[in-house]
Amino acid sequence: MAKPSEEQQRALAGLLGLGSHSARKSHYPELAARLDDLETERNRYKWLFEHAVHGIFQASLQDGMRAANPALAWMLGYETPQDVLFSLTDLASHLFVGGAEELQAIGARLQLQRSLLGYETQLRRKDGSQLDVLMNLLLKPDQDGLVEGFVTDITERKLAQQRLQQLNDELEQRVTARTDELLEANRNLQQQIERREQIERALRDARDAAQAANRSKDKYLAAASHDLLQPLNAARLLIATLRERALPEAEHTLVERTHQALEGAEDLLTDLLDISKLDQAAVKPDIALYRLDELLAPLLSEFQSVAQASGLELRGRVGDFAILTDLRLMTRILRNFLSNACRYTEHGTILLGARRRGDVLRVEVWDTGRGIEAERLQSIFLEFNQLDVGRAADRKGVGLGLAIVERIAKILDYRVRVRSWPGRGSMFSIDVPISREVPMALNLAAPQAGTGNPLPGRRLLVLDNEVSILQSMSALLEQWGCEVVTATDEVAALLALNERAPELILADFHLDHGIVGCDVVRHLREHFGLRIPAVIVTADRSDPCRRALKKLGAPLLNKPVKPGKLRAVLSQLLG
Repeated sequence: MAKPSEEQQRALAGLLGLGSHSARKSHYPELAARLDDLETERNRYKWLFEHAVHGIFQASLQDGMRAANPALAWMLGYETPQDVLFSLTDLASHLFVGGAEELQAIGARLQLQRSLLGYETQLRRKDGSQLDVLMNLLLKPDQDGLVEGFVTDITERKLAQQRLQQLNDELEQRVTARTDELLEANRNLQQQIERREQIERALRDARDAAQAANRSKDKYLAAASHDLLQPLNAARLLIATLRERALPEAEHTLVERTHQALEGAEDLLTDLLDISKLDQAAVKPDIALYRLDELLAPLLSEFQSVAQASGLELRGRVGDFAILTDLRLMTRILRNFLSNACRYTEHGTILLGARRRGDVLRVEVWDTGRGIEAERLQSIFLEFNQLDVGRAADRKGVGLGLAIVERIAKILDYRVRVRSWPGRGSMFSIDVPISREVPMALNLAAPQAGTGNPLPGRRLLVLDNEVSILQSMSALLEQWGCEVVTATDEVAALLALNERAPELILADFHLDHGIVGCDVVRHLREHFGLRIPAVIVTADRSDPCRRALKKLGAPLLNKPVKPGKLRAVLSQLLG
């Protein structure tokens, strides 16, 4: 470091209060050290000033820029700090975008507040472009308006803010557009909902109309079928009477053809009634405990004559089992199995039996008929479907039997199985819940060969409000050797019986004036003090009718009555 001049030493000595020669001599080393420290500090601040990242300057409020660091020059696009030492006039015209007005406002605030921190403004670069900066300005006290400033380039931040604002604006526009789209979609959806509601209302109206039409159809079918079943029942009884008489060949042929025509009409009408009730879910199962022979023995008795007429052998294997089922619905299923077996078996044997399979009893019907190909097994359960029928004359039934079986099985939740061997025969089965409790055996078996015919000479009362049915039933029963008393109501029955009790009552369920045949049977039993066996004959297949018959404890025969079944039931009750 260069040695201070004599003048500098005197000035410094006067500043420090060192007047005498001896004092100067004794304090010179300390002073030199202090000067070295000051020079070091000065060099350090100079280095920081020149190498600072941010712009730093000194300016006078009267004269303009006095000093600037390289960072400020570089920030403004100039090569050296001397290039930015603008006068006050140049500051207003070349550097500050806000011009003289902004400079005056800055000066006024500094004079008032002594500092201006976080001041954002725009400066003009050498190339004319504008620069966003953040300034911190300090007015130094007692320095005649000397200002020190620190400048930070915030252009990138401003651009980022602008981009962010632009993104926000675009986002708001997108949100607005999306909101408009959603509103439009909502309006469209609301319109679709309204249209759908209109369609649903129209569909409900159409459904209600269809259901009303269906109910009307069912009522009409029930009423028409009842009116049809009455004369059909009388015709069947008369034809059955003629069939059992010795007639010339020509007349016998005519009777047989009439019998077949009536049987076809009866099957069609019965199946249509059943399928209609099943499709309307009007059938509710009445599950109870029954012995297996209660189910199978009447069927074996009923179809024995049918099988014999077709040259077939009908055999039954009835074990000592008890089942939980609806007897009427289960009987309908097995009757369809047996009827199909008799129809489609030309020669051989039909077997009705049962075997235990775990918790179920599998009731099976085997035949030695023509059989069914494997690919056609599923189609046999379709409505109005018959296999191997080429001509109308070859049709047997209307093809509703197995469709009815499938619907009843669904109601009972039973499983139906079918196996077939083309040219050898088929097996139809249904699984029924088995019970460990077996009720006491009832005398339901058909009369055995050798016990004779129990019908001749027996006195029977026939109750029906249709005179034609009374005449037909009387003719058939008398041909079987019975003594028949007929009446249309309870009063007429008591007069006709003449205080002599009948051995069996065959009564229609619906009599005139709302009278029910079950009530007449009870009154006659009370009158004679005997539990007279009774059979109820009706075209009514409703649940109230079934419950009334179950309470009476009398078997039911549906109109039109099958003569073979009638004879089997009478033989069981009178045997």
